Amino acid sequence: MKPIAAGSLLLALALPAAAQTGAPTGLHQYPGADLALGAKLIQEHRCEACHAKKVGGNGTAVYRPAGRINNPGALLTMVERCNTELNFGLFPEDVVSVAAVLQRDHYRFPAQRSTP
Repeated sequence: MKPIAAGSLLLALALPAAAQTGAPTGLHQYPGADLALGAKLIQEHRCEACHAKKVGGNGTAVYRPAGRINNPGALLTMVERCNTELNFGLFPEDVVSVAAVLQRDHYRFPAQRSTP
């Protein structure tokens, strides 16, 4: 199995649980995510500098592409895509931590509740 496929498989297995839970505010939908680690990784990999090259300004406009990232699963997929394309070598739990920080600071998707 390729490393990319293994990482994607782990994310796919973790996603249903993450998508079904949420804090009362709906800001943190990735249980077990390490927000401090996510913030550190965003800073270390200079995500906003790369995004600024793509969209201009301070780079935060990339966090609101019309219709592309519209749920926690799509956000997780996009973070994994950056990880893969830029060869950051992040582990699945690192990707989840980065997505959790982006959810908290930029996206703020409403909490999703599981249905019985």
